[in-house]
Amino acid sequence: MNPLLNFTGLPRFADITPEHVAPAVRQLLDENRALLAQLEQPATPATWNDFVQPMTDAGERLGRAWGVVGHMHGVNDVPEWRETYNALLSEVTRFFAELGQNLALFQKFKALAVGPEYATLSPTRQRIIDNEIRDFRLAGAELPADQKPRFQAIQEEFSALAAKFSENLLDATNAHAEWVTDEQRLAGLPDDVKVAARAAAERDDKPGWKFTLRAPAYMPVMQYAEDRDLRARMYRAYATRAAEFGNAEWNNGPLIERMLLLRAEEAAMLGFANYAELSLTPKMADSPAQVAAFLRDMAVKARPYAERDLAELREFAAKELGLAKLESWDMSWAAEKLKLARYAFSDDEVKQYFPEHKVLEGLFRAVETLFGVQILPDSAPAWHPAVRFFRIERKGKLVGQFFLDLYARETKRGGAWMADAISRRLIGVNGDGAIQTPVAFLCCNFPAPVGSKPATFTHDDVLTLFHETGHGLHHLLTEVEELAVSGIDGVEWDAVELPSQFMENFCWEWDVLAAMTAHVGDGEMRGEPLPRTLYDKMIAAKNFQSGLFTLRQVEFALFDLRLHSEGRQDFMALLGEVRREVAVIVPPEWSRFPQSFSHIFGGGYAAGYYSYKWAEVLSADAYAAFEEAVPSVGTVLDATTGERFWREILAVGGSRPALESFKAFRGREPSPDALLRHNGMVENA
Repeated sequence: MNPLLNFTGLPRFADITPEHVAPAVRQLLDENRALLAQLEQPATPATWNDFVQPMTDAGERLGRAWGVVGHMHGVNDVPEWRETYNALLSEVTRFFAELGQNLALFQKFKALAVGPEYATLSPTRQRIIDNEIRDFRLAGAELPADQKPRFQAIQEEFSALAAKFSENLLDATNAHAEWVTDEQRLAGLPDDVKVAARAAAERDDKPGWKFTLRAPAYMPVMQYAEDRDLRARMYRAYATRAAEFGNAEWNNGPLIERMLLLRAEEAAMLGFANYAELSLTPKMADSPAQVAAFLRDMAVKARPYAERDLAELREFAAKELGLAKLESWDMSWAAEKLKLARYAFSDDEVKQYFPEHKVLEGLFRAVETLFGVQILPDSAPAWHPAVRFFRIERKGKLVGQFFLDLYARETKRGGAWMADAISRRLIGVNGDGAIQTPVAFLCCNFPAPVGSKPATFTHDDVLTLFHETGHGLHHLLTEVEELAVSGIDGVEWDAVELPSQFMENFCWEWDVLAAMTAHVGDGEMRGEPLPRTLYDKMIAAKNFQSGLFTLRQVEFALFDLRLHSEGRQDFMALLGEVRREVAVIVPPEWSRFPQSFSHIFGGGYAAGYYSYKWAEVLSADAYAAFEEAVPSVGTVLDATTGERFWREILAVGGSRPALESFKAFRGREPSPDALLRHNGMVENA
C-alpha cells in the first residue's frame, strides 16, 4: 500500500507523504542487498539474463523511489521533506558505495566481457557492460579491502555535504528581503515587478513592497531600478549568500574546503593525480590539459570583444548616466540603458509579448514540427497546484510524458533543471514485454501570474524553457530499450548539454517567435504578435556584450577545472588568479561567488562546468545543419533535418559515444566556426 512502491504507473504524488519514505526505501535497500548477495554467488552464471537483468530491475525500483524523494526535496523543501531526505541520504549513499566496491559483482562483469556471450550481445548491451566495468573501477572495486571503508565513508560524507550546500544556499536566499515603503524608490521598475513585490508584502501582512533574492525579483531590480542604493544592497546580499558574513549555520565556505579535501583524497585512492582526471574519465574530453587549452583558446578569441564591450559600457555610463566609476551593481542597469539607447528597445518591452500560454504553444509547435510528434494536455497528480502534465505521441502512440513546474516558490531550489522520473526500457525477461514509456520533470523559476494578468516571460526565460525542453526531449524521445543507456543515461556529461543548447537557437528565429507571441496589456490580451521591427532590434542586439558573457563562462569553467586539478584549498585566492588571467570585470573583494556555485558543489558538474562551452560547440554546429536547409525549405523548422537529429542524437541516447552520434548526424568532426559566428565573434559577422 506504500505509494512509493508503486512501479506500474506514474508517481502517486497525491498520496506520497514523508512518512512513506523510510519504510519504502529501507525495504528496497533490503531487497537489493538480498538480490546482490545471490548474484555474487559462483552459482549465478555471468550472463545477461541471469546476472545483469535482475540487477538492473532491482536497481531501477530503488532509483525510481529515491528519485521521487530527491525531487520532493528540490521542489518542496519544507522541514518535513528536508528532514526525511537527509535522514535516508546516508543509507542510500552507503548502499551505492557498497555496490560500487563489490569485487564479486565486478568480477562477474569482467567475466561476462571476456565470455562467449559477449560477442552475441547487441552493441548497446556491450556498451553497458563496458561502462559498468569502468564505473566499478571508479567506484573503488579494485581497492584493497582495508581501504574500502574509508572510500565508502568519503561518499557518505560528501553526499551529506552537497545536500547541506544546497540547503544553505536556499535558506540564505530566502532569509533576505529588501522592504521599500517609498514608491519613488521603485522608479524604473516594470509594473508587473512592482505588482509582484506588493503582493509579496501583502502575504506577510506588511505595507510597501518586498524584494527577495529569488530570480524573478532580484534580476529586474538589478536591471531596471534607478535607485542605486537599492541595487547595491540587493547585489551585496546576493553576492554574499551562504558566506561568512551572515548566519554561521549557512556558511558554505567550510563545506567547500571539506569537499575539496574529500575529492582529492578519493582521486588519490583511485590512482589519479587529481580529481579533474577522475572526473574526465567517463567524459568526452581526454585530459585536464586539453580542457584548459580549449578554455584558454576561447578566452583569447573572446577577450578583444569583451574589452570592447566593457569600454563601450564605461564610456556610456560616464557620458550619459553620470557614473564616473561603474560598480558591479551598476553593470546590468547600465547595460540595459545602453541597449535601450543603441537598439531602442528594452527587455521589459519584449516581455509583454511573451505570455505563458503563447510561449508554450510556440515551443510545442516547434517540437512537433521538428520531430513529428504531438504534445497534448494530460492529467496526473502533482506536487503543487501550478504544475501541469503533458503527453507526447508519435503517430498516435504514446512516446513519453512530462511534468512542467514553471514558477518560483520559497520552498523550491533556484535555477532550472530537467530530471527523469521514469526511463524508457523494454520490460520482461529476454525483452519480451511491453515498452515502459519515459517520464520527465521540467522545472524552472519564472515569475508566477499576479492578479488577472497572465505570467509573462523575458526572452531569457524563453531561452531557459527551450533549454530544459531540450534535455527533456533527450530523455523522452529515445528509442533505446536498455535502461542504463536510455535517454540521457550513459551520455557523456560534457555532451549532455548538446540537445538543450541546440534548442535555444530556435528562440532567435522569426518564424518560431512570431507564432509564440501576443501582446499583453493591462490585464487584457491585446493579441498583437511581436512586431517585425522589434524582432529586428532583438537580432541586432543578440550579441550585445557576448564577449563579456563568454569570458564570464570561461572564468567559471577555468576556476572549476583548476580548483579540481591543482589541489588548492584557497579557493578565493585561486578565483582571483583566474580572474586576473581571463576576466575583464572583477567583482568586489567581498563577493563570494563560490559559496553559491551549486553546479560544482551541490550538483554533478565538478571539473565539468566546461561542458557548457564544450557542448555549445557541438550544439551550434548541429544547428548549422538546420540553417543550411533554409534555402531549400524556407525555414529552420525542417522536418527532414529534424528527423535526422532525432534519429542520430536523441533516439540513440547513451547507446554509443556522443562523438559518433554527432558525426553520424553532421558527417564530420565538430567545428567551432558556427559558435563563433553565432556569438558575433568573427570580424565579418
